Amino acid sequence: MMVLYSGTTCPFSQRCRFVLFEKWMDFEIRDVDINNKSENILAMNPYGNVPILVERDLVLYESNIINEYIDERFPHPQLMPADPITRARIRLFLHNFEKELFSQVKILENKNTNHYNTAVTEARTKIKDRLTQLAPILAKNKFLLGDDFSMLDISIAPLLWRLEHYEISLSKNAAPLQKYAERIFSRPAYIESLTPSEKIMRR
Repeated sequence: MMVLYSGTTCPFSQRCRFVLFEKWMDFEIRDVDINNKSENILAMNPYGNVPILVERDLVLYESNIINEYIDERFPHPQLMPADPITRARIRLFLHNFEKELFSQVKILENKNTNHYNTAVTEARTKIKDRLTQLAPILAKNKFLLGDDFSMLDISIAPLLWRLEHYEISLSKNAAPLQKYAERIFSRPAYIESLTPSEKIMRR
């Protein structure tokens, strides 16, 4: 059985919880206090971060790597397309999300960062601007890949859920993005993926 070591408020851990619940498979989630990590976590991941996935002798970390493994191991429903060209494009999109959005999320999640310093303000602005750029795509499409729900939607969902928590307000131009977010949030697997601490991040 797969075991996911997960931070209860960690957006990267939530990605993996979301995938696991989409697959409706047999797994166990073990909550990790990310502010007081055990030696066991450091032994499994030299960087000391969650999520970490363990299955028998296999130990994986980094949410996108974990999620691709789960998708290949349990291919129904398929979250990465079978076509290698489309799959490569999704991986590039995921890479861009990490560089342009989730690098800023890490600044906002850093407990040692002053809540109102310049880096935090810039991070909020960069996230707002990049998300607004996605709105025209979602004015035409149900999901980022068109009509098909995919790993792209799973990747970005925890950020969209935390916008209010991060004190990021989107402009009216981003209305298609907000409707898109509601479509994701209404999925049974998404609702199941939320921890009690995450549920109170959004009204």
